[in-house]
Amino acid sequence: MQLYLPIADIPVNVFLILAMGAAVGFVSGMFGIGGGFLMTPLLIFIGIAPGVAVASVSSHIAASSFSGALSYWRRRAIDPALAAVLLAGGIAGTAGGVWLFTLLRKVGQLDLMIALSYVVLLSGVGGLMFWEGARAIWRARQGEAPPTRRVRAQAWILGLPMKMRFKRSKIYLSVIPIAGVGLIIGFLGAVMGIGGGFLLIPVMIYVLRIPTATVIGTSMVLTLVTMIIATILHATTNHLVDAVLALVLMVGGVFGAQFGARAGQRIRSEHLRLLLGLLILSVGIRFAVELVIRPDELYSIRELGPGA
Repeated sequence: MQLYLPIADIPVNVFLILAMGAAVGFVSGMFGIGGGFLMTPLLIFIGIAPGVAVASVSSHIAASSFSGALSYWRRRAIDPALAAVLLAGGIAGTAGGVWLFTLLRKVGQLDLMIALSYVVLLSGVGGLMFWEGARAIWRARQGEAPPTRRVRAQAWILGLPMKMRFKRSKIYLSVIPIAGVGLIIGFLGAVMGIGGGFLLIPVMIYVLRIPTATVIGTSMVLTLVTMIIATILHATTNHLVDAVLALVLMVGGVFGAQFGARAGQRIRSEHLRLLLGLLILSVGIRFAVELVIRPDELYSIRELGPGA
């Protein structure tokens, strides 16, 4: 059954899109991540333009983050002050990311930038996660006790000025690194169509020593707001948000996430890290292969727009 996507300007198999949404939703539910770093590449691999994929997945991530953020808010697992500082940087980063996105699209380098960004980010992060998971499994088989992790901030972070007390998280920390992290996550989200939770959460826990109890919910607030802003900016400046595509992905994602959450509870944490690392690494390698193989068409025609 073919479905025409008005913004992407191509027909797609609706069952394929639903299956992709369900698969990424399953992974998201299993590993507790947004899934944008998988959804965007998958859409690109089936022929959807990278710009449309990034902009449309931003709306998908915003919708999927809403229910999670609402749930954590009801459980009082969100630090409003911490979320406000993150958003101060995140909103600026999102605006900067959309500006760069628009500029690269005008000069015809957007597709290459997105591909290179995914190769570097996913290969690096996936490789580290795969290595850590493999080491944990090896230690478990050898009967070694897992090393204890001391959750502490770096000395230079503790010495930064402009400190603020975050009552719900029970920390006293400079707002500079927190806003900086939000800036980077917002920028990456706008350019690459990712929520950034798989980067944000480890940094907040192991670098900034923010308690896990408030990290996940607060990170969802950042993802929700930055993705809403990115969607609005992409829709108004670049006109690349395909609402039909986002809606079909949401339907599939809702069903997949339910089964993924149940499956994740039955798998050991080190096995989860190994699987997730392998998954991220494989997507990064696929992007690298796409950059070096000879294309079917050596030349392409694109519309430069009025005045070009």
